[in-house]
This record gives sequence, C-alpha cells and structure tokens, in this order.
Amino acid sequence: MNLQPAHETFIAECKDLLADMEEALLHLEQQPDDEEAITAVFRAAHTIKGSAGVFGFNNIVEFTHVMESLLEEIRTGEVDIDSDIIALLLLCGDHLLVLLDETANDNQIMSANTHTANTALQERLKLYLSDAITSSFEVAVPDDDEMEIDTPGGTVASDAWHISLRFGQDVLRNGMDPLSFIRYMETLGTIVHIVTLYDAMPDADKMDPESCYLGLEIDFKTTMDKLGIEGIFDFVRDDCAIRILPPHSKVLDYIKLIEELPEDKAMLGELLIKSGSLTENELEDGIKLQKELDQAEDASETHKHKLGEILVGQGVVQPELVDAALKKQQIIKEHRIVESNLMRVRADKLDELITQVGELIIAASGARLLAQNSGDSELAEASLSIEELVEQVRESALRLRMVPIGDTFNRFNRVVRDVARDLDKQVELVISGSETELDKSMVDKISDPLMHLVRNALDHGIESIEERQKLGKSEMARVHLNAYHDSGSVVIEVADDGAGLNRNKILAKAIDRGLVSADQKLTDSEIYRLIMEPGFSTADSVTNVSGRGVGMDVVKRNVEALRGNITIDSTEGTGTVFTLRLPLTLAIIDGFLVKVGDSSYVVPLDMVVECFELSTDDRSNIKDHSYVNLRDEVLPLLRLRDVFDIHADASRRENIVVIKYAGQQAGLVVDALLGEFQTVIKPLGKLFERLSGISGSTILGHGEVALILDVPTLVQQMIKREEGRARRPKLNRPVKTR
Repeated sequence: MNLQPAHETFIAECKDLLADMEEALLHLEQQPDDEEAITAVFRAAHTIKGSAGVFGFNNIVEFTHVMESLLEEIRTGEVDIDSDIIALLLLCGDHLLVLLDETANDNQIMSANTHTANTALQERLKLYLSDAITSSFEVAVPDDDEMEIDTPGGTVASDAWHISLRFGQDVLRNGMDPLSFIRYMETLGTIVHIVTLYDAMPDADKMDPESCYLGLEIDFKTTMDKLGIEGIFDFVRDDCAIRILPPHSKVLDYIKLIEELPEDKAMLGELLIKSGSLTENELEDGIKLQKELDQAEDASETHKHKLGEILVGQGVVQPELVDAALKKQQIIKEHRIVESNLMRVRADKLDELITQVGELIIAASGARLLAQNSGDSELAEASLSIEELVEQVRESALRLRMVPIGDTFNRFNRVVRDVARDLDKQVELVISGSETELDKSMVDKISDPLMHLVRNALDHGIESIEERQKLGKSEMARVHLNAYHDSGSVVIEVADDGAGLNRNKILAKAIDRGLVSADQKLTDSEIYRLIMEPGFSTADSVTNVSGRGVGMDVVKRNVEALRGNITIDSTEGTGTVFTLRLPLTLAIIDGFLVKVGDSSYVVPLDMVVECFELSTDDRSNIKDHSYVNLRDEVLPLLRLRDVFDIHADASRRENIVVIKYAGQQAGLVVDALLGEFQTVIKPLGKLFERLSGISGSTILGHGEVALILDVPTLVQQMIKREEGRARRPKLNRPVKTR
C-alpha cells in the first residue's frame, strides 16, 4: 500500500507516542504517584484517539476510548496503579502497534487473532472500570449551610455547579414556563439548593402580569459538563441571562485540561472551549461585546479590549482559567517556533545524499590533483577552496544522520522489566551517556547485538534473589548501559553486578568441545572470548531466554561487520562488562594516507596519535625486536610490509605512525607519509570481505584504490603477539625524546 503523506505522519507520530507511553508506564511501575507520568500516558492515548478519529480509523478510536477511560479513572484517583495495571497497559500499547501496522497495510477489518486480542483486552480494561464508574454516579447531597457562593467570576466552595439565571420579561409571553426547567433539571441531577430572587420586580403600579421578573440562584449536582447544562436553557437563551459557575474541584480539572490540550490551537477562546470551561455561545457573546466596545471607543490595534478580561467581566469564566489558557497559548507559540524548524526526512534519502557527497569528495580530490600537476597557481587555489566547501558539506551531511543513542537504550526498559519478571528476578536498568551520538545506520544495526547482551546478562549474569541474599548482595540487581566517545569511536558498555564469568567452567567446556587443548596456556581475556564461539554455551538448561548457544557468536559477527570489536572483562562474584567499540560512521571518515611499496593505505585519522621517522639505529634494531623506545615507553610495532606480505623493494626511509585504540598504543611501520585524506568508504567485494586487517577501500583523486586499515584487528594481533611473550623485553638502550 502507498500511504498518503498525512497517513505516514500519523502512523509515525503514533508510534513515537506509544514509545513515550511505554517509557512513562515503566517509570510509573517504580513511582506510581508521579502525576506527570500519569498525565503523559493519558495525553498519549488521548492524542492517538483524536488523530485516529480524524482519519476514520474506528478500530483504534474504539480501543483507545476504553483505554482512555481507565486512564481517566487513574488520574482522578478512582483506580490505584499497581503492577497488574501497568502490565495490562503495556499490553494495550503493544496491541495498538498491531492496529497501526494493520492500518498501514490498509486493513480496516481486524484479522481474527487481532480481533480476539482486541476483545480480550477491552474486557480486562472494563473490569477496572466497572466499580469506579458505578461509584462515580453516587451523589452525596450537602446541607444548605455547606453552600458558599463567591462573587461573579468566582467558584463554588462545594462540589456542585452554580447557575445564576435571570429570565427575560417575555418568557411567559413566548409560552415558556420557568418551573418546567426546574422539573427537567431534577431528571438530570440533583438540585441541592435554590433561591428565588425578586430584584428585577418593579413597583406594584408598574408591574405587568404577563411579564416575568423571576431570578434564580441554583446549586446543581450532576455528571453533565458545562455545555450540557447550558443546553437545558437553549429555548430561552435569547430571553435570559445565564451564568454557569463550575465547582471548585472542576476549576482545577479545567486548568489541568487546558495544560494537557494538544498543541494545535493557540486561540484563547478555542482553548477555553476545548477544556470545557467555556461554551461556544458564551464565546460568541464575548466576541460580540468586544467588537461593540472597540467600535464604540474607536480602539486601535494596541488598545483593543482583551477577550479574556471581557469573559471574566461577564462572569462566564474564572480568572484563573483565563490565566491558564494564556500560559498554554504562550507554550503553543513557542512549540510552533521549534516545530517550524523541524521536518521528517526518510533515512534512504539521507543515505543517497551521503553517497553523492562521497562521490563529490572523490571528484574534488581529483580536481585538486590535476590543478597541482598543471602548475597553475590560481587553479590550484580555486580547487582548494572547492575542497574546503566540500568538506563543510560533508560535515553537515554527516551531522544529519547523527542521532543520540538514548532512544535505543530506553527501549530496553521494557525488555529488562519483562525478562526479569519471567525469571522471577528484581533488576534495575541504569542508563548513562544517552546523549552520545552516532550514525543512524549504526544505531539500527547495533540494536540486535545489544538485545542479546542484555538478555544474557539477565539470564546468565544476574543471580536469583535467593542466591544474592546468601551472598549478601542487594535483592535489586543492576544492569548498566553506558556510551561515550573515545579516540574517534563510540564505546558502548553493557555491565551487570551478577555472578561474573566462571573461568574454569568456560575452559572445561571449551576443552570438552575441542576448541582448545588441555595443555594450552590461555589468558583470562582469551578464555572469556571463547563464549563467543558458535554454539558455545555454559547454561545447564535451555530456557525461553537463552541457553541454546545462539547469540554471542551473532553478537561478535554483527559487531565486526560494523568495523567494531567486542571485549569482555569479568570478575567472578562481582559482575561482567561487555565493551563494544564502534566507528562513529560507516560512510565517510577523515583518514591519514600512507604508502608501503606501491600500495596505499588509509589509517582513520581519529586513531592517529603522532608520526615520526625511524633513525638508522632504530631501523637496525627493529630487525631483531618488534618495538622501539618512545619517550621511555615500549611501543610495539607492526610492519605493514610483513602484515600484508608486500614483496616490493624496501624504501631507504621508513616512518612510524603511532595509533591508539581501546587504550592500547602501537606503531605501524610504513615507507611514506602522504598526509590527511578525506576517505569515502567503499565496501570490499564478497571475495575480500573476510580479509584480515582491512575494513574497506577508497578511491584516490588519480583513480588509484587505497585500502582502509582495520586498526582494531591490527591492534588485537599485536596484543595477542605480546601476550604470547613470556616477559616483555627490558629497554637497554638510552632514552630518546621524540
């Protein structure tokens, strides 16, 4: 189905609202008295219902109406929030997602399974509504002396409406009986107090027996709203003066309603009408009076009478309600200013833009090279200016795709809650670094690996409540998601305070499966990495969460496919930390171009610390030792010539590029340093995608292909080599300052 843009926007916004609703519900499970969170859930359901009604999606309207009724009872305190209600409302949110998906597929008729779930959920919602709604019809009638009426524009002290009614003199002539209105009101509620006023009665000699001089002050208790009460007097509205004052509690409700109104209307009168505190007739009368006063006084634009003051003066609305509406009006205006600067853009359009910018960078590099070779200084200067502008375009284009990782982290609140309940564990999710940004395409691809890690932490890492009690730990376990930037990478940590990894158990399982030999010496980090081998599992039993040996190898494979890596740090009895290190973007990077023989290589610039030329002594020394002395520190070396088996003649001069990754420094020995280079990453073909030490390729300005170094893999190779040494060699040479 090809949805109209408005429908696409409706579905996208509804899904955003459901995500906000889920986050608020999970928060309410921890803090059930948080009124702001309750209001957020109600507002989300209310907005979805209203928007669905505009498009005629009746299935969604019907379901959200029942859901909204329960939320209204929760807001008013008629129903208390507990874990069962939270679970039910979360299921309702999931069901609304299903209804939205069916709407997106042009299914106005629910499928059989969806219809069954729809009916079952509505029945469960109504179980909570039955008692609450029944009790809301029980009306307690106060004594007369409990009634207290303020001046016009004020409120009634008790929980009853106050109606100030002055019949026009022609009511009787027009065939209307004032007493009939009183009788009709008694069928709609309870008249708890009534006073007859004769202030309009003239002297006896001026009285007209066919005229009505009656006035009434009525205290009326009913479930009707202001518009409904006004409707009682529709037939005599033109002949009467009517002022309807809400009960004190109702004024507070009106203020809340005004604050919660969707931010689509900014007119004062419309805000008051939508909240129910003003009727359309009252607004029309107020606007009419405003025009008459302005015309009579010939008021200028800056000195026109304010509608809010007129409505208060007429006694049809309270000053505090006008103040609340004016505040809401200001919020809407500010929100519109922000909204006017925002627009939704399809991700594939951004991908296309990034691709085109990449090609532009290659073309600009080629133009610069031609300009330099031509010897034309003006042309070279012009090409340099173009290249600088292209770089600015590149930065702007990449920023468009950068999004905070917090939205991804927040999705795991629901996962942790549901899995912990299934496993009968108490687990708290702690999130930090949610403002850390990375490429949108990276966010989409990292969600599944993170899901595996979180679920494994809950199942394998966190002990049962009984075990934690025996160990003296808090019953409330903790899973921590953290993200931060480091050396041009995004680091994501998934940590738990559980039992930690059992080194001996992992090693025994690996030996049993033939992954390692019994006499093989392994470091702790090497043993921990064994859990990411395909099919490896130490679980004693299979559960619906984990234990089938499927997951950790997928995590490793997916992370490496993103040019990242994963490390494990664990302390038995204390907890485990999985660290994912990923590049900021998958499209374009700043690189440092080097040459080895006739081959060109690109090192990600963010990982380059410094460069220096090898001295004659150093060159002879590294033939026997793969390290140099760098400011009294041992710097391990990797010769790219040896790593990639390059047989070209050795250069007379060699240089070292010092790189840093995950806190570990190493030196890459190369022939020539060619300087910084904007690199458009091109994926390797299937034939070369498993090539170790290479993460991609790029095209240089003159058409030559340069390979992009996979620094994480190279550093890991160096670490394994160093761990294989029995002892790190001592420095016997004099210290040199680089």
